[in-house]
Amino acid sequence: MAVSVQTVERRVEKSAQAFRTISEVATELDVPQHVLRFWESKFTQVRPLKRGGGRRYYRPEDIDLLRRIRTLLYDDGYTIKGVQRLLKEGRGRLPAQRMDIAAESALESLRIVSARAEAMTSPNRQPLPRTGPQPSTTTPRAAMLDLHKRREIETVLEDLEQALTQLRSTLKAQN
Repeated sequence: MAVSVQTVERRVEKSAQAFRTISEVATELDVPQHVLRFWESKFTQVRPLKRGGGRRYYRPEDIDLLRRIRTLLYDDGYTIKGVQRLLKEGRGRLPAQRMDIAAESALESLRIVSARAEAMTSPNRQPLPRTGPQPSTTTPRAAMLDLHKRREIETVLEDLEQALTQLRSTLKAQN
């Protein structure tokens, strides 16, 4: 009496908080298992739970750290020593929100500088009281130089605004 039994392989999705095996983490991060073991020896912050027989189980925070290490090494071009230093200093990678705030702050600073430069090159600007001889700002060369500086500042401002837009779209794509 032969009964044919078909085995159906079905993968059940784990919860986000579930521990993962080294093979699951290696697949998720697209790196070989031996690389994860090597990183564990180089980065003391990576501490998977080890059970009997040396089997490793990675917590969600371990996986996040490994993902950050992978990005710094493979995408950002850091060396092992460079990533070790960044992690030691607590600067592995700025969270997206802090990067966005930093970019906004830099852009706002540039807008202020640009506004000041515009005020300085304005034809009806009141000169600051000075003692001693003042250089003439009415010469065509001085006016052209001011206009040239203003255009340079405006170009830099436009470049920074484009960079901020690209940064925001990249961060949205990552989230």
